Amino acid sequence: MEATDLPVNILYWSLAAAPIVILLVLLAGLRWSATEAAPVGMFAAAAIALLAFDSPWQTIAVAGGKGIWDAIFVLLVVWPALLLYQVGERAGAFTALREGIERFSRNELFLVLAFGWVFASFLQGIAGFGVPIAVVAPLLLALGVRPVYAVVIPLIGHAWANMFGTIGVGWLATLQVVELENPDEAAFQSAIMLWIPAILAGFTIAWLYGKLPAVKNAWPMILIISSVQGGLQLTLMVWNPILSTFLAASAALLLLYPLSRWSRYSDADESITERPAMQDDDPEEAEEEREEMEEEEPEPVMGLGMSLIPYAVLTVGTVLVLAIPPVEAALETVEFGIPFPQTETGLGVENEAEDDFSPLAPFTHPGTFLLVGAAVGYVVYSSRGYYRRWEERAETEGILSGLVAKATPASIAIVAFLITSALLDDTGQVEVLAGGIAEVAPPVAFAFLANFIGVLGAFMTSSNTSSNILFSPLQQTVAGAEGLSEATIIAAQSTGGALGNAIAPANVALGTGAIGASGKEGDVLRLAIPWVVATALITGGLSVLMLGLTFL
Repeated sequence: MEATDLPVNILYWSLAAAPIVILLVLLAGLRWSATEAAPVGMFAAAAIALLAFDSPWQTIAVAGGKGIWDAIFVLLVVWPALLLYQVGERAGAFTALREGIERFSRNELFLVLAFGWVFASFLQGIAGFGVPIAVVAPLLLALGVRPVYAVVIPLIGHAWANMFGTIGVGWLATLQVVELENPDEAAFQSAIMLWIPAILAGFTIAWLYGKLPAVKNAWPMILIISSVQGGLQLTLMVWNPILSTFLAASAALLLLYPLSRWSRYSDADESITERPAMQDDDPEEAEEEREEMEEEEPEPVMGLGMSLIPYAVLTVGTVLVLAIPPVEAALETVEFGIPFPQTETGLGVENEAEDDFSPLAPFTHPGTFLLVGAAVGYVVYSSRGYYRRWEERAETEGILSGLVAKATPASIAIVAFLITSALLDDTGQVEVLAGGIAEVAPPVAFAFLANFIGVLGAFMTSSNTSSNILFSPLQQTVAGAEGLSEATIIAAQSTGGALGNAIAPANVALGTGAIGASGKEGDVLRLAIPWVVATALITGGLSVLMLGLTFL
């Protein structure tokens, strides 16, 4: 996008911010579901583009088409992920999984951290695109975590791994849109900043689970795991930024076994009496409900290992393809996109024609790995008679009917969110938002707020990668004009983009849709937003410190 004549003033800035404010008010304030709120935000963005940003209908239509195509890319993760869940659920795999893991460790807090933080980060390292949320939320639900917390925990837990996860896709995209004087320095400083959400994620998840007693129990595990996640990523950044998160997250995952042998985490902690993530406000009523569930719940028809078969296939397949460059390169030769014409607005915003917009490589797309995992799981479970045996013990819905019921609400929300994002981008509203922040902020303030611009971009696009594509050029330009280190500002932008994924409405809707909790998106945001704001404030302070501004 090339903007030449955009008015950056309080009126236009307020108008550009209006769709985002509307979404926040509807979702977090009025507790509308994402399915209800997203179309309102979309129409608000279109109306403002048409009436205030002098955007012709063709520009709005093309932007809508781009948003739909981007949504298809995301939905190719959503539907296969939900299919994977339904394949396991209908065979009784999640009952077997929960009971099997409970035998592996009787410490609920350890299990919540293991899945919601460590395993979610591992999945982000190899797959990304919402897979950690779609896969981990149902697993946490199977452990007995309340639905809203089952979505919030992986949203927070995987955030640190966003920038260099998915085998470095966010970093590679950033290098495509900005020419950095010292890419290695920018990557290194990004790793330093990303260590903050890695550490805070562990402590926050422990707090959400059982407040201060849980933090007291979990702090050794949190420090050990976060040291590997952040420290190893920082060390590997000098060698290979592309594989840094994947290898660091894999090492942290392997650490879970020796930690589970430690009596501190193999046994339940009786001092944790209040567990907000696991029970209702009335402990006695919750205990009665758990006892009733235990009495009524049928015995599993499979073991722990068998319940994990689809996820093992997903992990192995992803690693074999994405971690071996020749294999990945060969499979990515097959890709296709959609052509879009050039568009412009009356305010001088021009969007170049695209012959192959946002090409999709089907053989390396995360949805393909999810489909393979679901297919293998179905064949194995069906051949062993698990579906028939589980139907005899429990009431279950059909795989396809369950898939449609759970995926449809989330799909509506995701399509509307991404159309909104494309409208804001192609009509210049994004440029006005970020430009307004940069214009009024002195160097110190801009350095502090740089990561908030990244948060804003990820909130709108549900993608750290997209946030960096949108805002990295602007951040680099302002850094040069203000005499600031571009490496530090780009690192702040990248970290903010990672944080923003934890509150991106499309990601929230993906999580609630994955566990059949559509309509709870506002509750999720109310828990996730404080963590994002607090972490962004700390990151902002670190950005200023790293710049070494002597006049503070």
